[in-house]
Amino acid sequence: MQLGMIGLGRMGGNMVRRLMHGGHACVVFDLNAQTVKQCERDGAIGAASLGDLIQKLTPPRAVWVMLPAGAATDETVTALAERMDADDIILDGGNSHFKDDIRRAKALKPKELHYVDVGTSGGVWGVERGYCLTVGGEQEPVRRLDPIFRTLAPGKGDIPETPGRDQMNSTAEEGYLHCGPAGAGHFVKMIHNGIEYGLMQAYAEGFDILRSARGSGLDYHYELNLPDIAEVWRRGSVVGSWLLDLTAMALAESPELSEFSGEVRDSGEGRWTIATAVEEAVPADVLSAALYARFRSRRAHTFAEKILSAMRFKFGGHVEPPQT
Repeated sequence: MQLGMIGLGRMGGNMVRRLMHGGHACVVFDLNAQTVKQCERDGAIGAASLGDLIQKLTPPRAVWVMLPAGAATDETVTALAERMDADDIILDGGNSHFKDDIRRAKALKPKELHYVDVGTSGGVWGVERGYCLTVGGEQEPVRRLDPIFRTLAPGKGDIPETPGRDQMNSTAEEGYLHCGPAGAGHFVKMIHNGIEYGLMQAYAEGFDILRSARGSGLDYHYELNLPDIAEVWRRGSVVGSWLLDLTAMALAESPELSEFSGEVRDSGEGRWTIATAVEEAVPADVLSAALYARFRSRRAHTFAEKILSAMRFKFGGHVEPPQT
């Protein structure tokens, strides 16, 4: 299948490479001409502008926007809509707010353009591991894009089947899922990222307590080997996870995490998750506390925050600003 990709950053470029490896043809555009040239060397067709990208795609077209949420994505979707034809599809795989998806889908409908939102999780490892995809939009365009989603997703792999699901007809086991109408994909991804905040905070605080057992003034004193503890927990423990795998990797490379400032950014989904919980009157104590911990990290830094920074760098390539 042919796909246009706009935005070749940490994830977009790797998604193009995974798609091409799966036999798809990609036409790519980015404001950074060097990233376009790199994708061309890998086998993609480069475009010099949005108009050029549209011209190089065969109708009905599908164009995936992989840009920061907000103005950049809005402006690009609007510019594409001015150039595309009826029955073409615009996908947003960035971290847009789900209400923006609802608005865009309504705006594109009179032009008979389809809008599909895709919550995309996988970070810098996705090119090898695959991307977990939660999709929102109308049935027909989502069905048409199934070959793209199937290639980007991890597939069943060696994960054991969940007992009781043998009679369920779903793509969930393949790592992608049509969740509902416009906005549903990003809504699910937003909650995913809110949960991620809570999981990361639990690991971070736990390792900070372990490290602090060496402190003075206690009636015990333990010089605990944090890299080894992270490693032993990876093997048979109920707290095992990919986040723990990445934490173990970071601690093995640098037990004191001295290269991390401990200032931890939030990309927006955590805030939106809490705002949505308030709208729905759903208590979200852990997720709220995890978000506020990130705010606090920008004033003073603990080892827990260095753990958070290390995890963000490992799964997404996020580089926190240097400590001031």
